[in-house]
Amino acid sequence: MGSAGKEVLIERGHYAAKQIFCRDRLVAWSHRRRFEVGLALATRFRGKRILDYGCGDGTFLALLWKRDDRPASAVGAELDAFQVEDCRARLGNLPDLRFEPIAHLDEPSHHGAYDGVVCMEVLEHVVAVDAVVDRLWRLLADDGTLIVSVPVETGVPLLLKQAVRRVAAWRGIGDYRGTAGYNLREYAASVFAGAAPHIARPIHNLDGDVPFHDHKGFNWRALRDRLARRFAIDDVVASPVPRLGPHLATQVWFVARKKTV
Repeated sequence: MGSAGKEVLIERGHYAAKQIFCRDRLVAWSHRRRFEVGLALATRFRGKRILDYGCGDGTFLALLWKRDDRPASAVGAELDAFQVEDCRARLGNLPDLRFEPIAHLDEPSHHGAYDGVVCMEVLEHVVAVDAVVDRLWRLLADDGTLIVSVPVETGVPLLLKQAVRRVAAWRGIGDYRGTAGYNLREYAASVFAGAAPHIARPIHNLDGDVPFHDHKGFNWRALRDRLARRFAIDDVVASPVPRLGPHLATQVWFVARKKTV
């Protein structure tokens, strides 16, 4: 399939439409840069087996499969059965790529099966973070690499992001109308946050099957410490402009190795 055909399939993705093809140019640029950084980090997986945990609409894997240095095979895993079926329908004809429900990853055949595990913009939403980190540890091969991206929702970037979200909500773009607000005390705690949880995080869908957080109150440095229980973190990379570092970024990436002792 030519690159133009693949691009059409990507555009039809639910998240791609709101992110890399967003009508707000700043939002689109930020997300495109996030994917560019992720694709650059994933070059280490050329010819290897990878898992995209929480693959969403499959945008990252679809972009990765357009490259000559792509992995040998990949599995995209999602909680939502609709997302799995949508990915299979749009992207199922790409070679050596398949999509599975996350529950299937608990089968022994997946344990230690992946040279690389990618988890993009997922862990900020997870309530039981340690359980998911333990699962990622089980899925990764002993000599494999974990790549995680999460948003920066502390420091000066939070002020910029909330302003952009408010403008996007006013324009009717994306899902920003539901963006959780901050009072002055919460803004102060978030801007000057350290490595510890700094404000109470709202939990949504408490009565449903999968409770989740929105972005409010997420602290990337606190997550870094949670990851460090199971993984040795080799690198921290910022996007959209890596040289500015994570304290002036909208997203941050962790590149880590599995601790086996």
